[in-house]
Amino acid sequence: MHTVWKGAISFGLVHVPVKMFSATEDKDISMRYIHKECGSPLSYVRKCPVCDKEVEWEEIGKGYEYEKGKFVMFDKEELEQVSGQADKNIVILDFVDLQEIDPIYFQKTYYLSPDQAGSNAYKLLMNAMKDTGKIGIAQISIRSKSSLAAIRVLDECLAVETMFYPDEIRPIAQVPNLPGQEEVKEKELTMAKMLIEQLSTPFDAAKYTDQYRERLLDLIQHKVAGEEVRIAPTQPQTNVVDLMAALQASIEAVKPVVTDPGPGAKKRAARKPAAVTAQQAVAGDDISPAPVKKRRSPAKRKET
Repeated sequence: MHTVWKGAISFGLVHVPVKMFSATEDKDISMRYIHKECGSPLSYVRKCPVCDKEVEWEEIGKGYEYEKGKFVMFDKEELEQVSGQADKNIVILDFVDLQEIDPIYFQKTYYLSPDQAGSNAYKLLMNAMKDTGKIGIAQISIRSKSSLAAIRVLDECLAVETMFYPDEIRPIAQVPNLPGQEEVKEKELTMAKMLIEQLSTPFDAAKYTDQYRERLLDLIQHKVAGEEVRIAPTQPQTNVVDLMAALQASIEAVKPVVTDPGPGAKKRAARKPAAVTAQQAVAGDDISPAPVKKRRSPAKRKET
């Protein structure tokens, strides 16, 4: 892995030298812009419109446009000093419970490994966080960008999740067309909850794949081989008119397939009360089992 940052974690007076590595990688398939007429890839030129010449990277600075066409300039050292990147410290401000943080705050994950002679302090922090069940909230600057960060234990490694600041989260009130206080229909709610229960399963990340990337790679291979590829147009989806019918069909589609358990199991199942169907749940039918008629003992029959 390539080291993207070197510094230290500090909490209280404890100093933990660390190296940072990207925990994720972007597997998007990169495309180039091509001139259709001749098939040549297009290039991007950094050109100054005033000097009318191409500008090299070493001649490029950064500026903020405070008025139309007016800029204030900054050099690299100024930006590093303002961002706090120069001191290379991840300062833990508080320890909190992970479930208190909404996922909307999280940006990107990095792994941390101990640097130089920091193994003991690294292990101390990791074990203390494991035992207390806490994560650290810190401030960090990476590539001149300051952000909040959550430091947590991931298996036997410390991980950093960069976070948005609260004022970077757009208010929900700005979202248009949110539903009001209308009541949902009880029968539809019952069906929806039944569907959620049938689709509920423990989370297993390994079963999710990027189907778009797989299909695109397959298409690329066919085109490289010179094959003519025709893609059938997809049928446009129509709006769902009957919500109850859609819920019912969804529940029927995810019902588990029942195999033949044998005659013995069938007899045992016959003595059990029938399972609740989706129709019974929605209709509110009485699904309590019928009362079992008790048989009198021989002694009581003689008394009568």
